[in-house]
Amino acid sequence: MNAKLCRIFLTGIAAATAAFAWSAADSAPPDAQYAGSSTDSPEIGTGRGALRQIVQDRCVVNWSQHLNAAPCERVYLADSKTGNSGYAVLADRKGGGHYLLIPTQTMAGIESGELLDPDVPNYFAQAWHARDLLIRFVGHDVPRSAVGLAINTARSRSQDQFHIHIECLRQDVFESLRTGAEHVTDTWSPLNVVGSTYQALRVMGEGLDGSNPFELLANLKPDVRHHMGDYTLVVAGMQFKGGPGFIVLTGTGPTGELLLDSTCAVAGAGG
Repeated sequence: MNAKLCRIFLTGIAAATAAFAWSAADSAPPDAQYAGSSTDSPEIGTGRGALRQIVQDRCVVNWSQHLNAAPCERVYLADSKTGNSGYAVLADRKGGGHYLLIPTQTMAGIESGELLDPDVPNYFAQAWHARDLLIRFVGHDVPRSAVGLAINTARSRSQDQFHIHIECLRQDVFESLRTGAEHVTDTWSPLNVVGSTYQALRVMGEGLDGSNPFELLANLKPDVRHHMGDYTLVVAGMQFKGGPGFIVLTGTGPTGELLLDSTCAVAGAGG
């Protein structure tokens, strides 16, 4: 094999390896309440930095050089020169209506102090804007009350790169939240969701640009901001009697991804 063919061959191997680099995404099962993420793939053994590598080494590079976000769905860079201030949206490797919003800078997870920095992008707001990908998957409009965004607890993940899951809610979760919606106020209070108790908060508005769920969580009670990794965080779209808004859920029990469903059955996917 001559030198040129050898270089082509090695480049092909590197690209194929990177294409699977994010396949070990979120949630290792730390306890009996959590059965693992649909993105878990320990057999590939790509390590806990796979999501960071695929975003920083491929998506950002492709976007910066060719304005092509592949293998991500999209890339946004606040600073095109450094590539470390923005986010990417990546489709889950197993398909379905499941996407991940991932910062382009290195951030471990919900416990990352940067999330409370007012200069950092509002990642939940951007994840909500990316729900159009669910519409594309389903093939028709998806009601806001069918959409859920979630970040897992630090103990319930296998990836050490911050990411938000963008999916539909499970049907039973959708019904539970709709039933309890009018009991949720702008003060944190307990809410039973399909047998588990979360703290719930109402946020009014079409979008999340004016509300930072991480700051809301940090103000849940004294000292929470020093133990953010113990908490999961879920934001579910809702249509209240008083207008559009969101229900924010948090707790230290079952992790938030368990409330989501990549089949988007609640939105009539496949119908």
